[in-house]
Amino acid sequence: MESSNLPIRVWMMAITFITATKKGFSAAELQRQLGMKRYEPVFRMYHKLRIVMGKRDDRYRLEDMVEYDEAFVGKSTNAKVRSKLKRGRGSQKQSKVAVMAESTVLEDPKSGKSDKSCRYFKMKKIKNLEAKTARALIKEYIDINSVLQTDKSTTFSDLSDCIDVHVREVSGTQEGNSNLKWVHIAISNLKKHLQTYHMISERMMQNYLDEFCYKLNRRYFGQKLFDRLIIASI
Repeated sequence: MESSNLPIRVWMMAITFITATKKGFSAAELQRQLGMKRYEPVFRMYHKLRIVMGKRDDRYRLEDMVEYDEAFVGKSTNAKVRSKLKRGRGSQKQSKVAVMAESTVLEDPKSGKSDKSCRYFKMKKIKNLEAKTARALIKEYIDINSVLQTDKSTTFSDLSDCIDVHVREVSGTQEGNSNLKWVHIAISNLKKHLQTYHMISERMMQNYLDEFCYKLNRRYFGQKLFDRLIIASI
């Protein structure tokens, strides 16, 4: 808020609207709700708050059992070159995102059946799917004593230098779907969430990921989410 020309009341109202829903809230809709004439100040304010969300979550590392997978999400591209770009996995029309989920296996004492519950998520935009990129993320955001669960992609072929236990399963099998249950759910929800926004540039993609994860990690906070974002901003 420092050096901002917007009144403190506008900032407080913006945080109220943003934290009032778990779903996405576009800057255009925020502009209408605030009754602002110009779009650009609202857009900049919203992204400042998204950056705060990302910095807050970066203070915490995932631990215990952690699922890791990669996803491709749509991004805005120049209309002149869009038709020339390839389609499908690895398309230049998509951003590459690393998705991490902290999960724990729980057993129902009555039925004896086990299922996985999830606590916290992290999502990071990445430049490529190389093994060195995955290792750097794991070292920075996952506790070394954790149990890491991935598919059998060559990206995760050797992670012995950055994680204590590494479990790999073939994606699409029953074991693979169970081990990566929560990252797959998160990826599906992320893609639905990003449909709220019509044009997301590669440069701004991480800010949208930060907002999605910040709200997801605090999905049970309810009205307290307003207070928590104020404290994070301070």
